[in-house]
Amino acid sequence: MLSLLHIENIAIIESADIGFDAGFNVLTGETGAGKSIVIDAISAVLGERTSRELIRTGAKSALVNAVFTGSLPLKWLEDNGFPVDGEELMLQREIQGDGRNACRVNGRPLTVAQLRELGRQLLNIHGQHDGPQLLDPDCHLGYLDSFGKTVALLADYQAAYHTMADLRKRISKLEMDEAERSRRVDTLEYQIKELERADLKPGEDEELDSRKTLLRSSGKLMEAIQAAQFALSGGEDSQGACDLINEAEGAIRSVTRLGSQLEELGEKLTALRYAADDAAETVRDFADEFDFSPEELDQLESRLDVIYRLKKKYGPTVADMLDYLEQCTVELEQIQDADDTVQKLEKELEKARKEAQKRGEALTKARQKAAERLQKRVQEELRQLDMPKVQFVTDFSASQAQDGMDETGMDQVQFLMSANLGEALKPIQKVASGGELARIMLALKNVLAEDDGIGSLVFDEVDTGVSGRAAQKVAEKMADVAQRKQVLCVTHLPQIAAMADTHFSVKKGEKKGRTFTNVERLDRQGRVEELARLIGGATVTDVLRQSAGELLEQAEAYHKR
Repeated sequence: MLSLLHIENIAIIESADIGFDAGFNVLTGETGAGKSIVIDAISAVLGERTSRELIRTGAKSALVNAVFTGSLPLKWLEDNGFPVDGEELMLQREIQGDGRNACRVNGRPLTVAQLRELGRQLLNIHGQHDGPQLLDPDCHLGYLDSFGKTVALLADYQAAYHTMADLRKRISKLEMDEAERSRRVDTLEYQIKELERADLKPGEDEELDSRKTLLRSSGKLMEAIQAAQFALSGGEDSQGACDLINEAEGAIRSVTRLGSQLEELGEKLTALRYAADDAAETVRDFADEFDFSPEELDQLESRLDVIYRLKKKYGPTVADMLDYLEQCTVELEQIQDADDTVQKLEKELEKARKEAQKRGEALTKARQKAAERLQKRVQEELRQLDMPKVQFVTDFSASQAQDGMDETGMDQVQFLMSANLGEALKPIQKVASGGELARIMLALKNVLAEDDGIGSLVFDEVDTGVSGRAAQKVAEKMADVAQRKQVLCVTHLPQIAAMADTHFSVKKGEKKGRTFTNVERLDRQGRVEELARLIGGATVTDVLRQSAGELLEQAEAYHKR
């Protein structure tokens, strides 16, 4: 769960430390006080998309720290090189004024993408932006697959589907008209002849470049070899190092009987003589073998020029050009034998299509079973949210894609509902009012989050459009969810705020000509005052305080039931 949130220079929040508890946490405050900024800070530290515009005016950077405790995604942390000792994890994200980000987990750096991947295993944020997704039929299949845990079946299907799609592309490439086929054959034959005529050898370009460098430095190289030869072997009128070392060895060997140190020195000189003789022989061999002529350099540069021109057309290296030659040869053979190849590929395609259809049907069955469970669970949740007459159905239709299959399977899925008894089922977007949509979304999100392994849920003003008895039911539902997961909720409804285990007030003020936001944990009396404000507005009376106290008592009674 999220235990501690530290915020610096995020919008109008200069500095804030918020210690969240297990269970149901709520944040309330006037519109514009900064409640949603707290959610933005949580979103930022979880790696979600943010902007440098979030940085408080006048500050060079913004910082958010979040400490999570309890059950942690240990496997992900270990797989990504972030082992954790104990049950505490600290995430940190610093947003610089130039747009750069510095992200850390327990003090160790990681990328924003890694932070996002980790964050989505720690906490889920559900906000008003979820409404359009719920209304969008294109998202409904994803909701169903998430609930039904059909990932493995979907992966199996997609593997077969991609095989089928690849075969279809290969057949389409071969099924060209006669004129197009003739043009392609001419092109391939020309390219094959040009590459074969070049008679390329693997690694040839690198060897030629190395030889060219050597030949261009031939004068300097021969001077160095001759100087080394003279130094080691000497000339007609002078001795070289080998002769001098030999004389030194002989002189010392003649007196080695006079002491052990002289004998050791003699052995060293012997070894030195061997090494010098060996070096001299190597230099002589190099001088004998090195053969240079201007003609060779001209031929070499001509060859490199041929290879360079071919590289511009067929690939950056000789290896790439040889690969291209092989591809052209294979393609030419396929085109020349296109009719036979197409027949063969069509047989393979039919086999792949049947396999994809088989796996797609298995996926569809799993989805239909999941849809039945989803319908029952959502209807049960909606009854608890004071919507007993609502019917919620997952409608299936066949995919309109070729062969009735596309990347997602063989199904088109859409959520239908009837808001009132006797009304026909219609797409959610054509039926649900704002308050109904909020409760449907809460029900769906609650069902989907039951087994996702994520310990914390954040609801950002998802109670929009809800009031009265419905608001009380939403409050009770959130309290029930908070029995098994930590819940953080931004709300304007006194019924929801009263049901919280921990209540924070977010207030905006001014200091030294600057606006700032303060987040305060409320005691019981503070909660009474805040609930009275939510009920009545700016003027808080004793009657409103009494109503607020009654709300708290009702919430406490609900928790004790």
